Amino acid sequence: MPCPCCSGKPFSKCCEPYVTGAKKPVTVKQTMRARFTAYALGGYGDYLFHTWHPQYRGGLTAKSLANRSQNWTKLEVFEAKQVGDRAAIEFKAYFTNDKGVTQCHHEFSQFLRHKGRWYYTDGKVKMDEVPAATAQA
Repeated sequence: MPCPCCSGKPFSKCCEPYVTGAKKPVTVKQTMRARFTAYALGGYGDYLFHTWHPQYRGGLTAKSLANRSQNWTKLEVFEAKQVGDRAAIEFKAYFTNDKGVTQCHHEFSQFLRHKGRWYYTDGKVKMDEVPAATAQA
């Protein structure tokens, strides 16, 4: 099975070891890609919860994060910048809404590294219009 993060690698050799807890991601890109995969597949709320910085979780729980809320179909990672223990990633995550229309979640995510582990803190979201050609890719 190809990995949902669109890396071109098999799931077993890409995000599966991270979302199952067998391995910890080393890079912020690995963390972000695995977070997308956890959302895309559903059922990996523990991974999402434990990669979300505790000060930014609010009322989220592993159980609530395990629910698959969207039909995520594609991930594009544009840029990751890291300075020390802070990082930012720009990405677009595509999903199909309940009317069958492809939507784009365009985010500039912020991460902090603590004791060698990357944690999502927050992000700025921009919902983009999706051209028909992009939606099919």
